[in-house]
Amino acid sequence: MATISKRGKHQWQAKIRRKGYPVQSNTFERKIDAEQWARDIENEMDRGVFVSRKEAESTTLYEALDRFIDEYIPNLKMVANETRRAKAIQAREIASLYMATIRTKHIAEFIKEREDEGVKPNTIRLDLAILSRLFEVAATDWGMESLSNPVKRARKPKLNGGRTRRLQPAQSKDEKSEEERLLEACGEKFRPVVQFAIETAMRRAEIANLTWANIDLKGKTAYLAETKNMTERTTPLSPAAIGILKGIPRRITGSVFGMSENAITIAMRRAREEAEINDLTFHDLRHEATSRLFENTDLDILEIAEITGHKNLQMLKRYTHLRTNRLADRLAGEKR
Repeated sequence: MATISKRGKHQWQAKIRRKGYPVQSNTFERKIDAEQWARDIENEMDRGVFVSRKEAESTTLYEALDRFIDEYIPNLKMVANETRRAKAIQAREIASLYMATIRTKHIAEFIKEREDEGVKPNTIRLDLAILSRLFEVAATDWGMESLSNPVKRARKPKLNGGRTRRLQPAQSKDEKSEEERLLEACGEKFRPVVQFAIETAMRRAEIANLTWANIDLKGKTAYLAETKNMTERTTPLSPAAIGILKGIPRRITGSVFGMSENAITIAMRRAREEAEINDLTFHDLRHEATSRLFENTDLDILEIAEITGHKNLQMLKRYTHLRTNRLADRLAGEKR
């Protein structure tokens, strides 16, 4: 039988003594929470499914994130980014809660807090992904078997349709297109990076990590050992892409472009500012390249996915409207 006793002005202790089980106790700010906890524990004991909550009840989310950063994040690809994200969560009020006390309502409050700050839905989803994985690891690897994952039941922010920013054409005969202005603003080292991105639809990291050892100019392919999807792939290279590569001097390091991901981001920002182009990111060049594959080739969606590395064909379906005119021509019996 559980006993509920007052501890100080603002604390209530619930204690359960039952034959065959170690004594269970926990302290709460509200009596109702202590009573609910005791009912849950006794119910599990009655059903023979009780698992000790001792470690989960004595470990805060802050402390769990510390361990997660030390033991789990180093195995991920984007170590620096994931570490920053985890440390940012540690600065939140939710981090002071014990792991066993975190419920879906707390996750919902965290989501609303982030939304009220104007944070984008995808950023919030990345935060939730860290928390969800943390609960899974704690339950399976850290002896907190009693933990359920509150993130799984929380309402996730709805993602928008994704960015659709493309390089804009010239507005008049006297003006230059955004692509022309951007390339003119690029330095000699960065210009082929931009050209290659527009031609291949490769991601920033894929371009930064590309080495000559993985380029087959004769076979017209590039082998990408690491991608965003954590899978390797070999992508075909167009004649234009081959031409760009042939114009690049070889470096002793073996790196094709000799630029890190961060260096590419900085160079893109500088070129964009010099060219006076608003709201254009390096990743938008991937969208531009993918759009051109739909507009300028007869490749089907699976063939394009082989080039771009999209694993989810739903992501590519948003480009199919670029071929609507071709469908109209085919309905009319014309060939293109």
